[in-house]
Amino acid sequence: MAKSRSGVFEKSASELLNIFNASLPFDKKLYKEDIKGSIAHATMLANQNILAEDEAKKIVAGLKQVLEEIENGEFIFDISDEDIHMAVEKRLSQIIGEEIGGKLHTARSRNDQVALDFRLYTQKNNIEISLQIKEFIKTLLKIAKENTKTLLPGMTHLQHAQPINFAFHLLAYISMFKRDIERFEDSYKRADVLPLGCAALAGTPHSIDRDMVAKELGFSKVSLNCLDTVSDRDFALEILFNISTMMMHISRFAEELIIWSSSEFRFVTFSDEYSTGSSIMPQKKNPDVAELLRGKSGRVYGNMIALFTVLKALPLAYNKDMQEDKEAVFDSVETALICLKILNKAVETMTINKENMRKACEVGHLSATDLADYLVKKCKIPFREAHHITGSAVAYAQKLGVDISQMSLDELKKIDSRIGDDVTDFLNLEASMNARNSKGGTSTSSTLAQIATIEEWLK
Repeated sequence: MAKSRSGVFEKSASELLNIFNASLPFDKKLYKEDIKGSIAHATMLANQNILAEDEAKKIVAGLKQVLEEIENGEFIFDISDEDIHMAVEKRLSQIIGEEIGGKLHTARSRNDQVALDFRLYTQKNNIEISLQIKEFIKTLLKIAKENTKTLLPGMTHLQHAQPINFAFHLLAYISMFKRDIERFEDSYKRADVLPLGCAALAGTPHSIDRDMVAKELGFSKVSLNCLDTVSDRDFALEILFNISTMMMHISRFAEELIIWSSSEFRFVTFSDEYSTGSSIMPQKKNPDVAELLRGKSGRVYGNMIALFTVLKALPLAYNKDMQEDKEAVFDSVETALICLKILNKAVETMTINKENMRKACEVGHLSATDLADYLVKKCKIPFREAHHITGSAVAYAQKLGVDISQMSLDELKKIDSRIGDDVTDFLNLEASMNARNSKGGTSTSSTLAQIATIEEWLK
């Protein structure tokens, strides 16, 4: 079977053009989607009496043989076939003969064929990435449920701010990853549209049934406008954006894991299975997994910007520039999946050093705000004045070399005589954490409510 060059050409394409023009080295990943789409197309053509029933059966049987050959490693990919569509069609014609094999392309173009294959791929991976994020959320949730009373310094500007519990901190990341799943799910719904049947750009004169093909392939509807459909890559941009946002969240978490695992913090310890050593310093145990996770965000951002740049200013409809859409998406999808899997394992196997977290809460006067709130509520002092009094208390504590939560009642009363005997109860770190009991707050009871909400959502 000759490659896709019509009789208008008098000379064969140069070998250099074949190499430059070919997408087969990377788009062969779409073989399952291509064969699935072709089976649905052939079935529809027979249903519409465009193909004879026995011809369609031979095509379907041949396509299934091609699938088996590829999955068994018996299929020979030849770069002269240009892309996966021509590679599959050529092998099909070798199996069942060109007379019948050549009929498969009736009422379609490679333009709508590639749009279908690529859309099926992104739809499949919208689901797969969402499932992997859910597995990670479950891991975080398990750790959270065990640490609703574990004190941790809550920070702003990377400075100690207020005492929180470790579960509350993890729930902040769970909330981010929940939004990521919702984005992938929304993208799936928006891209749940069949492109096949649009042919090159303007539809086909054959009496096809696009709704039947949509049903066969699991799409809820067919596309509205063929000119838009064959040139639409919004679904590819969306999965790249969704992955980039998710990787930004992973990068933020990875940065905290790196800090927490340092000698200065020692909040967590990575397992030996997910740590690396130094080529020269035998004592080193490096958080390379977290560092690579942090770095991978730059890679997926680049893929997203690359596709935006490719699509910018393209006239309608299909242009060969759009062949550059797939490698970026393939790379980002594969990066996202491996990152989620290894992050899940690294977090699942790390040790939480609760005592070090607790000790860190005794540095930085985390319950200072509680003194200001106490002066407002108990002593009816305006907040601005209470803020000033609390600042004086912090300065005095620093002179004494203690945390404000460790100051005695006498020392506190030296700051302001209106301070009552019950003030130390409010400055206790656990009491400070649990005082923030408003909806979404860090108290243990509020944290447990947030966990329950996530568990219900996961169902």
